[in-house]
Amino acid sequence: MKKTIVYTCGVFDMFHIGHLNMLRNAKGFGDILIVAVSTDEIVESYKPGSLIVPYEHRSAIISSISYVDVCIPQTTRDKYVAWQKLKYDVLVVGDDWYGKADYEEYESSLSSIGVKTVYLPYSPGISSTKLRGLLKHTPQNKWEDVW
Repeated sequence: MKKTIVYTCGVFDMFHIGHLNMLRNAKGFGDILIVAVSTDEIVESYKPGSLIVPYEHRSAIISSISYVDVCIPQTTRDKYVAWQKLKYDVLVVGDDWYGKADYEEYESSLSSIGVKTVYLPYSPGISSTKLRGLLKHTPQNKWEDVW
């Protein structure tokens, strides 16, 4: 019997409980969970200067989570291109992407080939963006010195 492959992706900067909930819930939609962690280059292309935690650390964290079967680098944000390489059955994303033009396009193209898109509830009250904002108010905001 064919195993159901679930795919999700993200930056996973400053890993928090919302990330963990997303991965736990994503795993529940299939047998194999593939998580693509955005490379530093990809994130810099659309959110310059926003990263706190480098790719190597972010991918090591994701790789160590028991729900994650495979952790790979995300080198393109295009979910259809990811499907062409991975042939996943279910795309799981946060519901903060619901209704966004690019995700409506992904959902349409993926559903035409039998891939289901699942939008999971975004964790209210916590996000890497909020954590980043808090860090801006700390005396040491040069994280390069820490890493």
